[in-house]
Amino acid sequence: MGTEPRTIAEVARALDERTTTAEAITERCLERIAERDSSINAFITVLAAQAREQARDADRERAAGQSRGPLHGVPVSLKDIIDVGGTPTTAASRVRNDHVAARDATVVQRLRDAGAVIVGKTNLHEFAFGTTNEDSAFGPVRHPLDPSRSPGGSSGGSAASVLADMAYASIGTDTGGSIRIPAAACGLVGLKPALHEVPLDGIVPLSETMDHVGPICRTVADAAIVYRALCGEREPRIAPREASGIRLGVLRGYFTALLDAQVAHAFDQACARLSDAGVVLEDVTLAHAGDIAAVYLHIVLAEAAAYHAMTLDNRPDDYTTNVRIRLEMGRYILAQDYVRAMRGRELLRGEVDAAISGRDGLLLPALAVPATKLGASTVRVGGSEEPVRNITLRLTQLFNITGHPAISVPCGKTIEGLPIGAQLVGPARQTSALLAVATAVEAQLGPGVSR
Repeated sequence: MGTEPRTIAEVARALDERTTTAEAITERCLERIAERDSSINAFITVLAAQAREQARDADRERAAGQSRGPLHGVPVSLKDIIDVGGTPTTAASRVRNDHVAARDATVVQRLRDAGAVIVGKTNLHEFAFGTTNEDSAFGPVRHPLDPSRSPGGSSGGSAASVLADMAYASIGTDTGGSIRIPAAACGLVGLKPALHEVPLDGIVPLSETMDHVGPICRTVADAAIVYRALCGEREPRIAPREASGIRLGVLRGYFTALLDAQVAHAFDQACARLSDAGVVLEDVTLAHAGDIAAVYLHIVLAEAAAYHAMTLDNRPDDYTTNVRIRLEMGRYILAQDYVRAMRGRELLRGEVDAAISGRDGLLLPALAVPATKLGASTVRVGGSEEPVRNITLRLTQLFNITGHPAISVPCGKTIEGLPIGAQLVGPARQTSALLAVATAVEAQLGPGVSR
């Protein structure tokens, strides 16, 4: 065929038209893994033999007229915190050296039902408890555009695998931004569906009340395809929207007070393009935005420490140092502080609901800084040095607290060519509506650097 397909939609069309095969598409992904992964370190486990078998099965089914939908025969990767039966789930930790999953997670079974080809399991920040993908028993993931930088985390291997053309989508998890952060850092689309919308069984938890699972892809259309498969439905049914008439609240104050200058410029330009296209933009603020980090930390630290209590006692040295320290901090959260944080959660949820009321969603940057240097503990923003973990979580963690669906879409790049992302937040439990708005916004902001 001519130009190689770059998106799930293009692969599905090529497979329908029989200008390529699932086996050929899968083989190209496996070749790229073999060629590039020694320098990127996106994968912990490559499932080459199984992937080839799944691809051949997809080709046979398609030849017999049995189409399972647009994911049928499409190679995808999985964050190695998600169970695949008969395969280790390492969570990038020596703590799970002896683990082998007994069965597929529900999301994996749904991907199989949709005909997806699983090429492997990707590297992550240990137990998903970090934003740079550096603290891993398997070493850091390196950004495909600049190996001196992090691709973001904790689903950094997932994003790197898509950016490096090793998979057409990857399934990540998001507890404070771990899908949207690496998607923004890599010029991809990252979707965190609404809370409880996609099942979490068979996925190692970080914070049981804030964990989400969703796709990292090249386009919003691809994210919609994968999202519906994760929900147990094969066909995308996202009602198209025109940009003109969409109404968005632009979160200001806390959300734009601490941005890298190039990120701020790109976001302002994105707002201008949307306004020129007829999107109605209205500045909004949240009264208790300054409490977001405290509410988040008192929930995530306590819940993570509870899950890891036994191994923290019995195998503390098997954790990476930074992750172990964070988990041990959770043991000092008082019950009354946890309860206050849960009350603060309800307050913030109400404020986000009020900000969205009468609008189609909210708009804000996805990541306050471009991809950070590996090994850096701080990054300069404006006139101050900010901790990398704090600044990378700053704009995403609120929507794990509140459970609103949120998506990162590319909105520009720095003069060094590093991607910048914008974030859209939808009404509670309305992920499909968010995807419709994101499709219209994406059309105005243009493609990411990876396309």
